[in-house]
Amino acid sequence: MELEIERKFLVRDTSFKKEAYKRSHIRQGFLNSDKHRVVRVRLIDDKGYLTIKGISNDSGTSRLEWEKEIDAKEAISLLQLSENGVIEKYRHYVRNEHLVFEVDEFLGENIGLLIAEIEVSNEKETFKKPSWLGEEVTGIEKYYNSNLYKNPFNNWA
Repeated sequence: MELEIERKFLVRDTSFKKEAYKRSHIRQGFLNSDKHRVVRVRLIDDKGYLTIKGISNDSGTSRLEWEKEIDAKEAISLLQLSENGVIEKYRHYVRNEHLVFEVDEFLGENIGLLIAEIEVSNEKETFKKPSWLGEEVTGIEKYYNSNLYKNPFNNWA
């Protein structure tokens, strides 16, 4: 099991798309959304994944994560068992020096929401912030994917 250390940011505009070197379509659902042990199934383009994540630390930047690639047909079947449906989004990959921003452009009930994540090697690691990067939302639970299907962005006041 690995320790995932990431920071999340809102995105100001879509200018990041000009910098993206790759885009994937993601469908994901949660088999368990308890914050102590989130179990997620994901279909990224034509590959399936099963992921288990532990509870985040106090700052929301790190938590234990286990992920395994599974057969795409199995992932599709497991998506049908998801709690309250499936989240869909496009993920854009943008290089930033030696790191990569993963910018999620949400679809469906979360359309209009743009969130960038960056995985870092430690919580104090610094990186260049592109002009399209907005407010940091690391640790704010309403922006967790496991909460966005329960309370979609389009329902926020």
